Amino acid sequence: MFIDIIRDRYLRKKRTIEYWKRRGLKIGKDCSINPKVELGSEPYLITIGSHVRINSGVTFVTHDGGCWVLRNETSIPNSNQLDLFGKIKIGNNVHIGTNAFIMPGVTIGDNVIIGCCAVVTKDIPDNSIAVGVPARVIESVSEYYNKHRENFDYTKHLSAEEKKDYLTKKYNG
Repeated sequence: MFIDIIRDRYLRKKRTIEYWKRRGLKIGKDCSINPKVELGSEPYLITIGSHVRINSGVTFVTHDGGCWVLRNETSIPNSNQLDLFGKIKIGNNVHIGTNAFIMPGVTIGDNVIIGCCAVVTKDIPDNSIAVGVPARVIESVSEYYNKHRENFDYTKHLSAEEKKDYLTKKYNG
């Protein structure tokens, strides 16, 4: 039992995707899940496509905790047994920003960016950027690209030191 706890802590921190797969998560290829992501008590209700990045602090909620209040209602048959669940589906080529919340029953389409701290309560269509509380679509991915086209930095091929030098020169003169 103790060895299982140690193994789970190691997997969650060092091999995050393997940890969540063991708990029932369905996930595609080429994904990145920060170890500080919370996939809740029912990760088997979550499906994640390919090429998805989920930043630190993101929380997936697959159940509605409001049932707690109803469980003592004597006018509701079997109220002490109530639960309310919802599947979550994430498409392909999605980025979910730091500290976002994905609520039960939500589908996020393909080619989507979810902003930091967004609370996603409704489906987000393909090729969209959604931000806010509750999250709402503010623009398409192509509008985002066109808006920032002149400001993008192409640094993925640089070493950490080269990137530091480049950004220091660009932003500090």
